[in-house]
Amino acid sequence: MFGIGFSELLGIVLIGLLFFGAGRLPEIGRSLGEAIREFQKVKEQAGEDR
Repeated sequence: MFGIGFSELLGIVLIGLLFFGAGRLPEIGRSLGEAIREFQKVKEQAGEDR
């Protein structure tokens, strides 16, 4: 997954907790997941047009 190991991923999550707090992290994760899905959908559609 993007060349990120467990320790790096854990560090990113901890920094996110410090900056945004535990209440906002699920919302941020949901938004990020939706953005990634949308990006993949557009990428697949662009591949079909070729």
